[in-house]
Amino acid sequence: MDLDAYLDAHRAEWNRLDDLVRTRNLTGAESDELLDLYQRAATHLSVIRSTSPDAQTVEYLSTLVARARFRATGSRPLSWAVVATYLTRTLPAGLYRLRWWWVPILIGSVVAMTVVVVWSLNHPNTMTWLNNRYGQKYVDSSFADYYSSHQAQYFAFNVWTNNFRLALLAIAFGVFFFPVVWVLYENVLSVAQIAALMIGNGKADVFFGLILPHGMLELTCLFVASGMGLKLFWTWVAPGHRSRGRALAEEGRTVISVGIGLVGLLLICGVIEAFVTPSPLPTFARVGIGLAAWLGFLAYVFVLGRKAFLDGATGDLEDQSDRGTEAPVAA
Repeated sequence: MDLDAYLDAHRAEWNRLDDLVRTRNLTGAESDELLDLYQRAATHLSVIRSTSPDAQTVEYLSTLVARARFRATGSRPLSWAVVATYLTRTLPAGLYRLRWWWVPILIGSVVAMTVVVVWSLNHPNTMTWLNNRYGQKYVDSSFADYYSSHQAQYFAFNVWTNNFRLALLAIAFGVFFFPVVWVLYENVLSVAQIAALMIGNGKADVFFGLILPHGMLELTCLFVASGMGLKLFWTWVAPGHRSRGRALAEEGRTVISVGIGLVGLLLICGVIEAFVTPSPLPTFARVGIGLAAWLGFLAYVFVLGRKAFLDGATGDLEDQSDRGTEAPVAA
């Protein structure tokens, strides 16, 4: 096919379609014309892709067709089927696909916390500094009182909003790398210092009894968010055969999808921290609830997520047409 001749023959139709897409209020006749031109442009795109896949032309038509499709059909209404697909395929598959980014962060952070705690306990000057910084009142009562000093529902809301703010900060600024490292550093060091302080003062049972019920899942969510942020950074650094814009768009859709799921998971953490952590239940029961929530998350990722991933889900939009049409690339 003579691509230049084909472009000259249909360019006027594409320009007209572009004008209609940009028009705010369409008449009935213009709406019919838009739909007709959209269908023609989709056919033209298919012909060009199969015969003379010029990258620039395909990219232009893909964008035009996607915009026209949205204008012609409108947004897809939310249904329980969409929600079910998201919860059973999109979210767990996205978490599973990104596991090599957040699992090493989880393991590395736990190791780092352990090293800081052991080092602090074996250095009297560090323990003296921690005791002076926090004070004996914090060890004796303030640490435990923090979890029951406010009404549970308000405390849960405040914890939830603070945690997903940190998570979204790690994701949103992940492309710049250093904000993610800073969020991780601040949280790992803070938990490790308080652990060393409490353990060094003979309050290990209080510390673990109050941290573990919500902390296992809560910190895991932070590590997931940090892993997604670093994934965005690496996508920007090494996009592969894709343009940086296209690579960030593709990974960004998955990150947004998983990020929405993290908001829900952190809500669960907030509820546990407000209602379970300070409850009069025995320590083993409170820790057991937290452990069950954490193991449930891991099963969600590595059982349901793995199954969905092997079935073709990636965490990106399920409908290929919603992603737009990709330009051809060299092998």
